[in-house]
Amino acid sequence: MRLALVIEYQGTRYHGFQYQTNANSVQEEIENSIARLTGKKTRISAAGRTDAGVHARNQVATFDTESDVEIAQMARGINYYLPEDIVVKKVVRVDGKFDPRREAKSRIYKYSIFNSNFHSPLNRLYTHRVSGRLDREIMKEGAKLFLGTHDFSKFAGKVEKNKSTVRTIFRSKWDCENEALVYEVEGNAFLPHQVRRMVGALVDLGRERLILKDNGEATFLSISPIKYMLSFSNPINTNKASYDGVISPLAPVYIEVPEDI
Repeated sequence: MRLALVIEYQGTRYHGFQYQTNANSVQEEIENSIARLTGKKTRISAAGRTDAGVHARNQVATFDTESDVEIAQMARGINYYLPEDIVVKKVVRVDGKFDPRREAKSRIYKYSIFNSNFHSPLNRLYTHRVSGRLDREIMKEGAKLFLGTHDFSKFAGKVEKNKSTVRTIFRSKWDCENEALVYEVEGNAFLPHQVRRMVGALVDLGRERLILKDNGEATFLSISPIKYMLSFSNPINTNKASYDGVISPLAPVYIEVPEDI
């Protein structure tokens, strides 16, 4: 039978969710716990592979088992062997063909910024500190540029050869209160490091290192421009077959280099 797990974890100690041969991962901890409970090694499949240090509130993963452990007791049994920073919140039986990666309607990420000239011991594990003034209103406007279907190859880390880099963003917004800025983005899927790089571009926008013009173009004022924001000359000619609907390019970005460089 196939079981689905709803998982919460604090990713600080892990090099991402996915199993790695030379580093600890959330997946490895869960698989080891299942093996200790059921007596058999198993491999889990998750809806998404979070990066190093990323936390999750409702990650979904599945595995197949013939264990006689009752489903009602499965979560308690797995949690008994898990470390304190990972917990299985729920276990349900699903159809044998259920695939959390393919059947997920969307994924939601939140990235928290602590905008202060001083660090916060209480917030350090859950926020990224940015000092200096940030123009929050222009960051909110910039977030809207990501909405829709685009080629996000310039915002991605290493991507497998021939893998589509087209993604659809349903929601992209900032919630700001005092020193706390929370960026929330919902999409059909995300590329490696995509969310972090989107946030990086928006923070540079707020720092006025990246200036939006009335015609939608942008100009970098810093000497070291964000390389992943370079202009998209033809963003969709290789990935179009993987998606239905309209794929629109993100606005091009033009870099002005100071003459004294």
